[in-house]
Amino acid sequence: QVQLVESGGGLVQPGESLKLSCAVSGLTFSSAAMSWYRQAPGKERELVAGISRDGLTTNYAESVKDRFTISRDNAESTVYLQMYSLKPEDTAVYYCKAVSTSWSGAWTYWGQGTQVTVSS
Repeated sequence: QVQLVESGGGLVQPGESLKLSCAVSGLTFSSAAMSWYRQAPGKERELVAGISRDGLTTNYAESVKDRFTISRDNAESTVYLQMYSLKPEDTAVYYCKAVSTSWSGAWTYWGQGTQVTVSS
């Protein structure tokens, strides 16, 4: 059974930092491209950042570029999202997503989400 468990969310003030973690089990982590999405109330889920299977390629939404950093530890089967200079508009539920590929196809898995609230 594949599980993605996010942690690290919380309430912070504008300008502060937060680091999210997503621990993955039940699949070969090194074969999965990983990404973080977020969904604010009343809005659609959007891509925040993505990282390739080997960790060498990353991509970011324009709104978080230069403030957020995605990374992964294949030995720990964990992907991280380091968030700096947080803004109220970063408030959302943050989800971890895995796309696992093999010779037989590709499968997508989601975590349950972790709430990030940025407010003074």
